Amino acid sequence: MANHLPYKPKAGEIPTDPGVYRFRDASGRVLYVGKAKSLRQRLSNYFAPLRTLHERTRRMVTSAASVEWTVVGTDVEALQLEYMWIKQFDPPFNVRYKDDKSYPYMAITLADEAPRVIVTRNHNIRGARYFGPYPKVWAVHDTIDQMIKVFPIRTCSDSSYRKAMASGRPCFPGQIGKCGGPCSMKVTIEEHRKIVNDFIAFMSGSDQRFRTDLTRKMKAASVAMDYEAAASYRDKLGSIDAVLSRSALVLDPKDDADLFGIAEDELSAAVQQFIVRGGRVRGVRATTIEKEIDISGAELVAQLLQREYGEADAADIPRRVLVPTLPEGVDELQVWLQDRRGKRVDVKVPQRGRMSDLARTADVNARQALLLHKTRRSSDYVARTQALTDLQEALGLAEAPLRIECYDISHLSGTNVVASMVVFEDGLPRKDQYRTFSIAETTDDTDSMYQTLMRRLARLDEPEPEEDEEAPTKRRRFSYPPQLLLVDGGQPQVAAAARALRDSGRTDIALAGIAKRLEEIWLPDDDFPVILPRTSEALYLVQRLRDEAHRFAISHQRRKRRRDITTILADVPGLGEARIKALLKHFGSVARLKQATPEEITEVAGIGPALAGSIHAHLSAG
Repeated sequence: MANHLPYKPKAGEIPTDPGVYRFRDASGRVLYVGKAKSLRQRLSNYFAPLRTLHERTRRMVTSAASVEWTVVGTDVEALQLEYMWIKQFDPPFNVRYKDDKSYPYMAITLADEAPRVIVTRNHNIRGARYFGPYPKVWAVHDTIDQMIKVFPIRTCSDSSYRKAMASGRPCFPGQIGKCGGPCSMKVTIEEHRKIVNDFIAFMSGSDQRFRTDLTRKMKAASVAMDYEAAASYRDKLGSIDAVLSRSALVLDPKDDADLFGIAEDELSAAVQQFIVRGGRVRGVRATTIEKEIDISGAELVAQLLQREYGEADAADIPRRVLVPTLPEGVDELQVWLQDRRGKRVDVKVPQRGRMSDLARTADVNARQALLLHKTRRSSDYVARTQALTDLQEALGLAEAPLRIECYDISHLSGTNVVASMVVFEDGLPRKDQYRTFSIAETTDDTDSMYQTLMRRLARLDEPEPEEDEEAPTKRRRFSYPPQLLLVDGGQPQVAAAARALRDSGRTDIALAGIAKRLEEIWLPDDDFPVILPRTSEALYLVQRLRDEAHRFAISHQRRKRRRDITTILADVPGLGEARIKALLKHFGSVARLKQATPEEITEVAGIGPALAGSIHAHLSAG
């Protein structure tokens, strides 16, 4: 592969102005769209020596046959043009969004003569105003049932509405009090439209105005001894309170905000959007993002906000947009949002208070959503079959690797070195066959990997236990040979594992390593890695194996560290389990506790000077 691209522009050809650029392939298809404050500075990054580029960026620029750019007057114009081109060309190397379509919405069909409220999963109804999404369908129906008691708007079907308006007889839902449209013959089209506007205003966050107004009317009716009217207003207040009780007040009642939580890895990202109106969480939207080329968290936030608000109605853009990381060019982004909303919009990172608490909740939900997304892909039968087939082809295996073992090394600053072994069979984890290894003495991670695999491979030669008809013995699963050994790491770790296989005389087991930084698959004695496609099911399976091995190793390493400190301190007189836990929480390891002075030990709650002296003397003597 040449180190430079044949279509690289000549020096000085690229302007230094802000603009938007497009990479195209030989057929003219747009592969990637991006914007820059300085086109020359940004594009020069893509034309650096290929060996220095991120692997997925290298794949994009080598797939392209040309690059073109358009100069604009301001950074805001660049933002607008980038959004328009991404929508128009749908470039394969830009991030790909997959909305969670499982959530139902409440929609008001404003384009109708007499708008009605419906429950729908279709987010493309012409002229409709949406609220939600809601976690369950029954939650939307329940909210509508309460709302039409206060704001009686149309709920009947379009055919029922047309029939009622043509015949002059109320629609059936209107006859039983479930529809308040003009078809119920109780209001005019104009009066109904006003009620619809109040319905929307309440759902948009203006709940206190209506609650205050109903309370005033109830009290006035009571003073006037119009108890029937007072009871009606009381019931409406109860319906409003029932709706509000379903969405907890998390911020100031005047607060309108969209808050985004993002969890990401090298290939994917999960986004949780909390829609806060009138201080209450009115809806939660989940989005999964597939990343093709390497982009930073700030770039991801910028593209996410462009997509979210690029075609949004002004009323759907809140006063504040809260994100985990400020995007580059945040000032231009705020101007763009302000132009769309017609009012000021602030893009900020929440630092403290309720906003910060809510941001942490969104982040937790995003991490869980990302894990669920990866787990679903790995556990689906069709996806698992495809993953194993893809892996077989990519690694040149004679058969699909039905049993894969993955290994990882974990330590704390060179101490408490442990290794983990996780097992996947038919693409699914077999947690009953997971194993951990303690490494007593080692020089580095590669030596630890060698020791671990030598110990594991030695067990493959154990003879089968003799069967006893009266007490049959199950085959020891640890002696099953895997079709593929996967190690966490690049060339050094793979070389150490290959040496263990040679020394054990095993030539029937395939070997590969996964390097976390670029998600590269390394094979023994190969100078270049195998790059699995971003959308490959095999890559998701390998990534999950690596992550599971890392998690299992870390968990064992922490348990081992906790046992070490418990064992050492158990002989100190006056030191019980609760105080040992407090010491562990404060210092984290025996090594750090041994380095502490008696005065530093007394900083732990419940440890006095005398006991601190005993602890220090005990550790020093040991």
